[in-house]
Amino acid sequence: MGGTKKNVHHRFVQECQGDAQTTVSPVLCENACAALVEQTESIFPFLTREEVEELCPYLEARSWEAGETVIAAGGRGEFMGFLVEGKLAVKKETSFPGKFIVLAVLNGATIVGENALVQKKAHSTTVVAMEESHLLLLKVDAMEQLLQDNPLLGIKLLKRILYIVSLRLENAGERLAKLM
Repeated sequence: MGGTKKNVHHRFVQECQGDAQTTVSPVLCENACAALVEQTESIFPFLTREEVEELCPYLEARSWEAGETVIAAGGRGEFMGFLVEGKLAVKKETSFPGKFIVLAVLNGATIVGENALVQKKAHSTTVVAMEESHLLLLKVDAMEQLLQDNPLLGIKLLKRILYIVSLRLENAGERLAKLM
């Protein structure tokens, strides 16, 4: 990925954390949100700058190193993430214990863990960082609060989730058809 995104990500995490070297930030602070708004088109192409500013208080920044598990299959879905930078592998365990098949490689501005917001059940796949990856997390309780505070913005997010899930289902159908 380009250096600009990485610098912006590090800038908004550093502005909230000062010199601390932690990977989890509290809810995005005002300065961090300003940096995020600068990246509106790449991270949130479906939102206006004003909508991103409204969304900021509901988000948390988090980073994972290469090889770290972002989401574990069987784990309770507690958040969805907007991938700011990095690369993630979505894997499913096969019938052979300890053996996985890679279902998708995610990079660029995409979402992961969206089922946590709509299904409220255990994850069916494992997501692992293939390289250092930075996400903006929207936790389930924060989404519920967003829907109460700003229903139109919440509905816009849910429509985006539906759009991405439908694209993924369409792509999966096409891949399956090629195998047959």
